[in-house]
Amino acid sequence: MLARLKFLTAGESHGQGLLGILDGMLAGLEISEDYIGVQLARRQMGYGRGGRMKIEKDHAEIWCGVRHGKTLGAPVGLIIRNKDWDNWTRKMSVDPVDGQIQKVTLPRPGHADLAGVQKYEFDDIRNVLERSSARETTMRVGLGSVCRKLLEEVDIEVGSRVVQIHDIKDESVSKFSPNQLSKMADASPVRCLDKEVESAMVKTIDNAKASGDSVGGIFEVIANGLPYGLGAHTQWDRKLHTRISAMLMSVNAFKGIEIGEGFGGAEKFGSEVHDEIGHDGEKFIRYSNNAGGIEGGMSNAQPIVIRMAMKPIPTLIKPLHSVDIHSKEKKDAHKERTDSCAVPAASIIAESMLCFVLADALLEKFGGDSVDQLKAHMDASAKY
Repeated sequence: MLARLKFLTAGESHGQGLLGILDGMLAGLEISEDYIGVQLARRQMGYGRGGRMKIEKDHAEIWCGVRHGKTLGAPVGLIIRNKDWDNWTRKMSVDPVDGQIQKVTLPRPGHADLAGVQKYEFDDIRNVLERSSARETTMRVGLGSVCRKLLEEVDIEVGSRVVQIHDIKDESVSKFSPNQLSKMADASPVRCLDKEVESAMVKTIDNAKASGDSVGGIFEVIANGLPYGLGAHTQWDRKLHTRISAMLMSVNAFKGIEIGEGFGGAEKFGSEVHDEIGHDGEKFIRYSNNAGGIEGGMSNAQPIVIRMAMKPIPTLIKPLHSVDIHSKEKKDAHKERTDSCAVPAASIIAESMLCFVLADALLEKFGGDSVDQLKAHMDASAKY
């Protein structure tokens, strides 16, 4: 779904670390490990996180593609080492080991476990769960930070907040810029703007953890500063909302997406949904943004507004019923170290995934091989 950019991640949850490559980035973009580290730290925040976040202090090493603080136009390579690797050197050894390693044989409902062992004919679920773990999203945030930096160079902002955890909702309407929104949300343990709702969300997470359960929720991601015409109406796979949806829905546990009014628009008349057009003497304006910044598969210079639904994490302290893949005996599902709620962290991951799409669409439309060329092309032809 990406036209100009490509990225790959590799690595297992309890392996030596994560590898990432971002190909297609322009030359001349200032980037640093400290800048990437800010976003990695945001991903580790959030009430309800488990013991793993107390072990890892994620740091991305820029391995290649950058010289003297600026990108070279070559692939950018990152490495994020797992501190927990010290505890897993035998279980996750690349080389054969002597003796028996205890196999995981009890698939967790809602996880990749059963489908994965059936697909690849494994006799140990760990061969699946290590890669299907959301630990992989750490590298997505790392590589996505490079895309975020490019967007910042042309005054495009991306931010987010949590609007629901379990059945507790923050129904406030945000009028803040994405940067302001994220700054305020980051000050909350659940990334919620309403303090009363925040307290109720924290209590809900505590109750879930106490009962050995987990909770999901909904978060909102917003981008502004976009010109007209990112994406295209001409083919299904060039439509901006197609590309955004595919990228965001690729993240673990994300089960639903709406753009703008989304599902709410299904119960309204067209006259209530579509955003009327005006002109202020200099440019076209809108009196509402129910479309969420996208019409006909293209950005319309309004803020892009997305809401994502995340299911509860399937690894439960009080596990659900399952069946041993070898003996076929009925038993409780496997238990791993887990979070009781990861919705706040998920909103940060979603920001990074949106950054990939928007940076790619920007390069597709305006082109160039360097940051200066991109800016010159946008100065000459971008419409807002």
